[in-house]
Amino acid sequence: MKNRIHQAAFALGVVLSSAAASAQSVTVSDPWVRATVAQQPATGAFMQLLSVQGARVLEARSPAAAMVEIHEMKMDGGVMQMRPVQALELPAGKTVELKPGGYHVMLMGLKQQLKEGDSVPLSLVVETAGGKRETIELKAPVRALGAVKH
Repeated sequence: MKNRIHQAAFALGVVLSSAAASAQSVTVSDPWVRATVAQQPATGAFMQLLSVQGARVLEARSPAAAMVEIHEMKMDGGVMQMRPVQALELPAGKTVELKPGGYHVMLMGLKQQLKEGDSVPLSLVVETAGGKRETIELKAPVRALGAVKH
């Protein structure tokens, strides 16, 4: 009898753990931040985002920088331009890649030089298709200045 209770409790724990893991609506993979040189005021953070039901990233934050924005880079009249976006749409089931030369998280007013091997805390505020807001906490490793991809 006691053994059955332990087995039932274990099974319930597995079910609850699985439910909690799938409760987060957006999956983040391979986050990283580009290293800086001394006195460099800004850098970018990159990653892949996947939302099963669709969502949007409303805000990014980091204690490593005075200001954090979501930016896009695109060609406009033959000139590459970078500008902040109000929100980054995450279509259901499609991976959105934040990468150099495209969408990225811009860290401005850096509080110190970021060196390869460091780790930068990042928070992403996401709004799900149902209007619920979640905050995703990340630790993004810093990669070498010339890094484009992992």
